[in-house]
Amino acid sequence: MKLKNQTFIITGASRGIGEALALELARAGANLVIGARNQTALEFVRDEVRNLGVRCEAVAGSAAHSAVAEALVAQALQIGNFVGFIHNAGVLNAGPLAYELIEPQYDEIMESNVKGGYQLARFAYPHLIRQPGSVAVFLGSGVAERNIPGMGIYAIAKAAEEHLSRQLAVEAPEVTCFTYRPGIVETEMQRQLREAEGGGGQTLRPLFRGYKAQGRVLTPEQSARALVRILEGNPRKFHGQIAAHNDA
Repeated sequence: MKLKNQTFIITGASRGIGEALALELARAGANLVIGARNQTALEFVRDEVRNLGVRCEAVAGSAAHSAVAEALVAQALQIGNFVGFIHNAGVLNAGPLAYELIEPQYDEIMESNVKGGYQLARFAYPHLIRQPGSVAVFLGSGVAERNIPGMGIYAIAKAAEEHLSRQLAVEAPEVTCFTYRPGIVETEMQRQLREAEGGGGQTLRPLFRGYKAQGRVLTPEQSARALVRILEGNPRKFHGQIAAHNDA
């Protein structure tokens, strides 16, 4: 897939995997529209990307809000050569058991992971289905297939997001659509898991501290590079499926 001079949207781009993806795609010559809720951090990343010699616009806010998702797509169309998006945004809220999680935390998880992906697809797909070689990527997680105390609602959200990816692949085969599972990556989510409280804390803390002690935790840059390599290669072979960082 050609990346140079093509325009991509990345959500959750103010830190972690999203920031690393923005910089990796910029190094490959892609133009970007980046989104996240933290405007100050997002604008810092925007300036980092621009310093690499490509175009980049920032739209602050949650992609779960229709006005934000619409603005992301509008900015991408204004830059031109809009070929795809990576829905990386997501909230975990680790620790509480499913029945302990308070309603605002539940809403935050479901909106960031699932509704944000739906809203982005809603505004982007009418354009992407007319664009040869277009792509839509959803960040998934192996926890979508597991039941771990203290991250159950996040797992449900990821299972729903991965199903959305498969649904879009069936309904609009013109757009290459797949889930990317980034691996165990050193992000704010990992810190939450290693320090988790609530009913699931006694399970989560030793599990995720163990991953770090065993050297199984990737850097955001390693995971981002893997996805960019997949995009530069033949992403179509993952259409309607799951790609992992080691598939690169």
